[in-house]
Amino acid sequence: MSTEPEPTEEATAAPEPATPGTTEGAGAPGGGRGEATEPETPGGGPDEATEAEATPGGGPDEATEAEAGGGGGAAAGGGVSAEGAPPAGGDVSTEGDAAAEGDVPVRGNAPADEEAPVGAQAPAKGEPPADGDAAVESSTGADGDTAADGEVPGEGEAGERAGKELSEAEAELLAQRLERERIERRKAEKKAPVAAGAKLSGTAAELLAAVRAVESGEKPPAAVFAEPRPAPRRPAPEPVRRPVPVPDRSAGAPPAPAPEAVQAVRAVLTAGGAPEALAPQVVAALGEGADEALRADPWHLLRVAGVRPEQADGFARALLGTECRPDDERRGRAVTVWLLEQAALAGHTALELPRLTATLAQRGVPDPDAAVQSALAEGEILAFQDALEEPGAPPRREPVAEEGDEGEEERPVRVLVGLERYALAEESLADGLARLATSVPKQDGSTADWEAAATSAEGSAADLIRAVAGHGLVLHTGGEASLAEPAALLSAAPGLGLRAWAASPSPAGRARFAGLLGPGPEEAPLCTVAGLLAGTEGPGRDPDGALDLDLLIVFDAPQLDVESAALLAESLADGARLVLAGDPAVLWSVGPGRVFADLLAARVCPQIASRRPDPGPLGELVSGIGVGELTQVEAPGKEVVIVPVRDPGEAVHRTVQLVADSVPRAIGVPAEETQVITPGHGGAVGTRALNAALKERLNPGPGRFGGFDPGDRVAYSPVPGRTLPGRVVGADAEGLRLSCAGETVVVPKERVAGSVRHGWALTAHQAAGGRWPAVVVVLPGDAVPALSRPWIYTAFGRAVRHLSVVQGVEQALPRAVAEVTAKPRTTRLPALLAPQVPAQG
Repeated sequence: MSTEPEPTEEATAAPEPATPGTTEGAGAPGGGRGEATEPETPGGGPDEATEAEATPGGGPDEATEAEAGGGGGAAAGGGVSAEGAPPAGGDVSTEGDAAAEGDVPVRGNAPADEEAPVGAQAPAKGEPPADGDAAVESSTGADGDTAADGEVPGEGEAGERAGKELSEAEAELLAQRLERERIERRKAEKKAPVAAGAKLSGTAAELLAAVRAVESGEKPPAAVFAEPRPAPRRPAPEPVRRPVPVPDRSAGAPPAPAPEAVQAVRAVLTAGGAPEALAPQVVAALGEGADEALRADPWHLLRVAGVRPEQADGFARALLGTECRPDDERRGRAVTVWLLEQAALAGHTALELPRLTATLAQRGVPDPDAAVQSALAEGEILAFQDALEEPGAPPRREPVAEEGDEGEEERPVRVLVGLERYALAEESLADGLARLATSVPKQDGSTADWEAAATSAEGSAADLIRAVAGHGLVLHTGGEASLAEPAALLSAAPGLGLRAWAASPSPAGRARFAGLLGPGPEEAPLCTVAGLLAGTEGPGRDPDGALDLDLLIVFDAPQLDVESAALLAESLADGARLVLAGDPAVLWSVGPGRVFADLLAARVCPQIASRRPDPGPLGELVSGIGVGELTQVEAPGKEVVIVPVRDPGEAVHRTVQLVADSVPRAIGVPAEETQVITPGHGGAVGTRALNAALKERLNPGPGRFGGFDPGDRVAYSPVPGRTLPGRVVGADAEGLRLSCAGETVVVPKERVAGSVRHGWALTAHQAAGGRWPAVVVVLPGDAVPALSRPWIYTAFGRAVRHLSVVQGVEQALPRAVAEVTAKPRTTRLPALLAPQVPAQG
């Protein structure tokens, strides 16, 4: 590992080795002299801003309300600003793909590991919110973000267009919607955790009363939650499956909102001082009669992505006048749902009730308990109680009641509250995984055939094949080199009579895996998870709606969120085998949940840990980071180079120099095969600043096509949470033409600003799943809050031949590797699996 000397155009690295974080000759940290870098968090696509301060739960890469100091219940000022200005103090952009300076959060992204600006202080109880502007950050953009710098896109651009063909993104969304409807129909037959009604009563009232009794110490948990634990379930029979139609590409796109409905909503928005451009989004969120619904409950505006509570308060104040009060039941209910949506952006599938009520109080809700009860009664949220037991612990035996005993040992519980969509997905996922884990896998090949396949495999691949022979659910862990073992299983499957497919959450991951299979006479059975679920890739479905295969291998499994994983599990028939393979040290999924980590902790199925190390200096460096050690490695071929910088301007200059000159000349990797990775989108050294500098040097042009020119590298987000690296190949009347993963994609011109960003520089979440011959990781001094061991592991691990680290964080780098682990996410999967599948040793 070497340290690059003071800026020169000649040398790529100095001969003196140095450990990252102990740079030689570095000046002051590179941050603090310019605009703060907006740290990334698990987000869906480029440039999605999240309100970190509003996310309770302490999820990955977000600051909680308590940490941020609490926000006010109403915005200062009068109506909603049509400019979409960000809150005072600058916005926080999330890495997964959120736009800073006005970009708004969308589902599937987590807030940054940085405190976001706090809104106005909450008004005193009984007082109406203070007057003032409430800026609405409107309209989602690339990867679900909005137009940069708070610009409001043209009214109804995307919503009023009816395409002639169903796009890949629309096909995927339609398939997922159909599958979710099937799941919800099945779940509706179960007893709901909380009864919904016009007023709070029955189960909902009893549950909240029980929680208060336990918290106050009036009753022990055993006396309140004394129902017996459910017995472990026996293997479930094959569920009745309805045929799942594969979307027809010739079908028309979903109809645009009716012009008269949009016009009616536009009038309401104007009366409340909100931007008229929000009208199509309001109609899409509220449906028929959206104008009447908005007049009856102005806080329904919070259902539009990017609108904050203080902004909805300003809108409500303009419509309701003196009737607008902070203790309005409608406001409390809307803010409760909004906080749970923000928690989902941070990766949580639910929140503990005390944390939710505390955050509601910080948001200016005078009676948080009543707000939660109201949302429960209306059926907008669900409540659950989960036993607090260590994942993987053996089931607790119920004590035998003796004379004079109360009969049951106290069992600690926690009460969780969550949105219905994630609650249903997590329950469906638990049911599907339990069914696979307890079902007898299909036996085609003989025992001798399986053993022969295992014997012919190398190392841990043999253990993997033997585990898959007798189990329906298997986990496989390891670094990049370990992918050869699932590849060996996929190659051996046809000889065992299995119809096998492998899927990756990203096209880049699919390409990596294809390289391990080598050339073959037929097309490799590889696909993306999105394509598999949408029916545009993979084997298709059988008449019962299940995927038409016997073995599914999902690699890069840590990238699976709870909804995608639930759809996969529900789509597999009894007797099918599911192998989830991945590196547990990388960043977790963009969307809610931590499926792979939860399954590893639950220990409900065999886990095969690969013994295959990643080779070379880069493999040694990344492996050390995975166990919390930033070690100095010998890099005789300049595999690892450290470039110290003093300020943001120097960081940008050195990055461009490395990509355009030093790395191609000294390492032999051309600029088009070098990827820049940085913690955030905004700031002086965020993706936007770096992409602007790299475009000027590598592909200058007027940006005739929405800011893009042929040859530009881009990051395209067809739906929130997915980022496809690509390149601009041209433009015509139909839109911007891109080449992504070897396929031509046409992005309609009205969607370009919202879904396409330049891609020379990406965030670590955007880069996850891909690898490049050379990677330049940029860590300015103000990036310290965004650094964690998983982030550094993921970013450094994207390099195949060469890694340059442009850094001004100094000792914060080794400190983050040693001390800053992934922030916890609140999920229910282990608790849901515990009574269904016995834990293995």
